[in-house]
Amino acid sequence: MTTTTGRTLPVILSEVEAVGVERLSPSFVRVELAGPELADFGVQGELYDQRIKLIFPGPSGVLPSLAGEESWYSAWLSLPDAERGHMRTYTVRDVRGAGRDARVVVDFVLHGESGPGSCWAAKARVHDRLLLVGPRRGVHFGGIEFDPCGLREVLLVADETAVPAACSILSALDALHADVCGAAFLEVPESGDVLDIPAPAGIDVVWLPRDGAAHGRRQVAAVRRHLGLAPTRELVDDRQVLPDLWETPTYSSSGEPIDAPTADRTADPTTGAGKWGGLYAWIAGESKVVTTLRRCLVKEAGLDRRQVAFMGYWRHGVAMRG
Repeated sequence: MTTTTGRTLPVILSEVEAVGVERLSPSFVRVELAGPELADFGVQGELYDQRIKLIFPGPSGVLPSLAGEESWYSAWLSLPDAERGHMRTYTVRDVRGAGRDARVVVDFVLHGESGPGSCWAAKARVHDRLLLVGPRRGVHFGGIEFDPCGLREVLLVADETAVPAACSILSALDALHADVCGAAFLEVPESGDVLDIPAPAGIDVVWLPRDGAAHGRRQVAAVRRHLGLAPTRELVDDRQVLPDLWETPTYSSSGEPIDAPTADRTADPTTGAGKWGGLYAWIAGESKVVTTLRRCLVKEAGLDRRQVAFMGYWRHGVAMRG
């Protein structure tokens, strides 16, 4: 079993076991993960969209041994392909129990036969094992992007890869900030993937099943309606898709400065600029759709870039990295 016996690392790095597997819908599988080290799993404050790393067995069927490795990532990269397995990033949907009974809940989206995480989740059974890298309580880990900064209105937009993160955010808001208002537009592959989730009464949760439609078209149209923009379902050209798109109120993968407002908040609200002073937007999913929505919110609607988080979780035709 892979643990960090004999030395406490600043992260949780431990082999965990599936103790519960539940098929939520045609495209989602929920897995509860348990292990002794999860007694120390946690962050200061809310989990929101907390990311973790999961390492799946490779062709050998054996998980890599990284016990006690301070430079665990470099050690993992140095392993032979057959021993390394596959690393992917997931969101913590929930943490249940406490101490040695703590369970980390992860919702997996199924993509057919593509992707090691999807393949593992489709066949997951109780007692299956993974390697988990996550936050150790009391030590900074990162991996949380949702940061409404006291704003009282939110806009959440997610496709199926980001729906677990959006649902985790909505659950946290429902528990601690029930007076927040806004909207959540959640795109999923089919109607059977619509889930019953907790959310503040003031947030309108809109599920957008594709049911064979093109990815992102309904989502873009819905967000534009919500913002009062002219209707269109067109996405940006492939050449305009931002590589490795990741932009938050404090970081931009493009290197653009984000310390200055992009809109005059004192302007007449009828112009579109200045009318979103109380809104915080969190957008995650396929990079082309996210790039399109970034233009809608920042360029057209006039949101200050310090009020938005845009995250390209994946991109059509490009293999996902860990």
